[in-house]
Amino acid sequence: MRNCILENYDLVPYSVAWEYQKKLLAERLVNPQLTDHLILLEHPAVYTLGKGASSEFLNFDSTTGDRELYRVERGGEVTYHCPGQLVVYPILNLKYYQQDLHWYLRQLEEVIITVLRRYDLAGYRLPGLTGVWLEDKKVAAIGIKVSRWITMHGFAINVSPDLEGFEVIVPCGIKDKLVGSLVEFRPNLTVDRVKADVIEAFAQVFQVSLTDNFSV
Repeated sequence: MRNCILENYDLVPYSVAWEYQKKLLAERLVNPQLTDHLILLEHPAVYTLGKGASSEFLNFDSTTGDRELYRVERGGEVTYHCPGQLVVYPILNLKYYQQDLHWYLRQLEEVIITVLRRYDLAGYRLPGLTGVWLEDKKVAAIGIKVSRWITMHGFAINVSPDLEGFEVIVPCGIKDKLVGSLVEFRPNLTVDRVKADVIEAFAQVFQVSLTDNFSV
């Protein structure tokens, strides 16, 4: 069973987490044998665009600087992060798993679906799209970057965010689907509860042994 370092944070600015991911990726491009990492956190309000994302899905003026916005390396269109949303960044070398991006995306979805099952919620996939839905609402988005089979970026689960931030974008470029949160279905859920369940589900789905970073 492969070891994976667990990094569990609270609120981290997007730019800080992004730079840290790039550092971990660069180190692994030099030395692919380095240990994998699983990073869990929340972000202050921020919008991100995938590398090929269209600005037409932004329903605000991105030149005013009123909203924090980044164009990053991941795939996918525009998304929104804010407190109450759990963001998960796996830094994995897929050569130790499967060298198959579709497999990796489906595994990430399976982690989320496994977590929702713990709350008696039937999360599901939609053919041709990436992410997880509940009752026709998208509750989890996925966007990844893979370089020489080493991953960065990851997925975000809407636990209890202020969904108003999604109203000024077309989330993931999907115009005919609503965005939802888990507390709409299970009002007592917290980010900490979901975080603990994601950690367990990730270890189960990817068959890794997670080690707290403070003990490494």
